[in-house]
Amino acid sequence: MTKRVIFTVLGLVVLVAVLGAIKGLQIRRMSAAGAAFTPPPEPVTTADVIESVWETTLTSVGSLTAVQGVTVAAELPGKVVKIDFEPGKEVAAGDLLLQQDISSEQAQLPGAEAAVKLTRINLKRARELVTKRMLPESDRDTAQANYDEAIAQADNIRAAIAKKSIRAPFGGRLGIRLVNLGEILKEGQAIVSLQSLNPIFADFSLPQDKLPSIQPGLTVRLITDGLADQSIEGKITAINPDVDPATRNFRVQATVENPDENLRPGMFVNVAVVLPQEKKVLVIPATAVLYAPYGDSVYVVEEKADEQGGAEGQVIRQQFVRLGEQRGDFTSLLEGVKAGETVVSTGVFKLRNGQAVTVDNTLAPPFKLAPKPEDN
Repeated sequence: MTKRVIFTVLGLVVLVAVLGAIKGLQIRRMSAAGAAFTPPPEPVTTADVIESVWETTLTSVGSLTAVQGVTVAAELPGKVVKIDFEPGKEVAAGDLLLQQDISSEQAQLPGAEAAVKLTRINLKRARELVTKRMLPESDRDTAQANYDEAIAQADNIRAAIAKKSIRAPFGGRLGIRLVNLGEILKEGQAIVSLQSLNPIFADFSLPQDKLPSIQPGLTVRLITDGLADQSIEGKITAINPDVDPATRNFRVQATVENPDENLRPGMFVNVAVVLPQEKKVLVIPATAVLYAPYGDSVYVVEEKADEQGGAEGQVIRQQFVRLGEQRGDFTSLLEGVKAGETVVSTGVFKLRNGQAVTVDNTLAPPFKLAPKPEDN
């Protein structure tokens, strides 16, 4: 019985040893296969580092204002008897917009004109009598004063009639009518907005250190959401002589032609002032940059040589760079790469230094300096 137990235990030990040896051999083979495994090259899109010439611009935000803009209002109280304009239409300077009731003034005017006529006759007679020494000079002075007063009274009535005949002070486009026929207007009550839209002003501000670079005649480009990001050019026409002490900015005004009247006062615009100087820059797509707190980098694509010196494949090398200005889909580089080098243009977050890659640009997105994304 004891020998049987001993043989059983020995058999189990031998079985465990054999199984352990077999398993160890399998693990060693798997480790060797893992060490010898080479992952397939990662497909990437690439772009060349190109040398380009960029305009030097100063950017700001501004708003549009009319060259001439006013809310036409009543100068005197009175009843509206005639509205002689259509909302939204163009008018010329001097066109009649609204007529208030002038029946009272028209009734008073003939009497005032008759008084002018009578005092003129009396003045003429007084001058003749004074010349003949038949009337004292004081009576002539009184006649002159009466004549001047009569003229003033008549002119005052005519002025009231003119003020109640409200006309366009300048040519432009009218807004929404704010009064109704038969309404009793108060002094200063708004009637309609009148805006001159072509040309139009673009007002914006720049920091005080940019003042030496700005001068009248420089080109400005305007972009506004109302025109689907269409760029419109104008010229700087005025620069404020003072600097705002609160913001240390100075105001600039540009004049922009607006024949289609697509630009309206009050609209927000992005402004770019084009300076005469141009600068040479190295540019790559902005998606080629791996942004990180410790430093921005790109992956440069290089040819890997085999032991005999021949080309074995392509690998990537992580290169830290210093970024400059970004425009559209591109960013400029100040340090780190040279013109003509090739960098990975998309998907850089999933790559690692020294990784093997294959270049496939069939699905590479188009990069533009002034992209216009579709509104889906």
